[in-house]
Amino acid sequence: MADELSVGDQAPAFDLPTDGGGRVRLEDFRGQTVVLYLYPKDDTAGCTTEAQQFTALAADFKKAGAVVIGLSKDSAKRHDKFKAKYDLNLILASDEAGAVIEALGSWVEKSLYGRKYMGIDRSTFLIDGSGVVRQVWRKVKVASHAEAVLKAAQALKS
Repeated sequence: MADELSVGDQAPAFDLPTDGGGRVRLEDFRGQTVVLYLYPKDDTAGCTTEAQQFTALAADFKKAGAVVIGLSKDSAKRHDKFKAKYDLNLILASDEAGAVIEALGSWVEKSLYGRKYMGIDRSTFLIDGSGVVRQVWRKVKVASHAEAVLKAAQALKS
């Protein structure tokens, strides 16, 4: 398990497949703010709500000069279905091997009904145009999270 990525650290470079058969690379967004949010699984209650909240604020993120990228271990094909089902307006990246998730320090031991297992810690990283992490949210609670991230992105721009 990798160390947790912290404010002031350089974000790990990535090149991942996305929905729609594309690819997304951090370096493609030099000079732009990147909101990278990690979530456990497409089409589950909390993850759907979070994606819908980021989608609802897409125009505001764009005005703030920020691009929003959702990241999970789901396949790009599964992302396509998820985006289509809920009309999501954001990039969904697939990290099936989990290398980027681990590099971000978001692959953690979890516990459910006493059973321990490894899974994604719902977390968000605000990365500036130079690739430096400016804010980190871990163990995210979905309610009003997208608004908090938007405020931070807007503050980063000003």
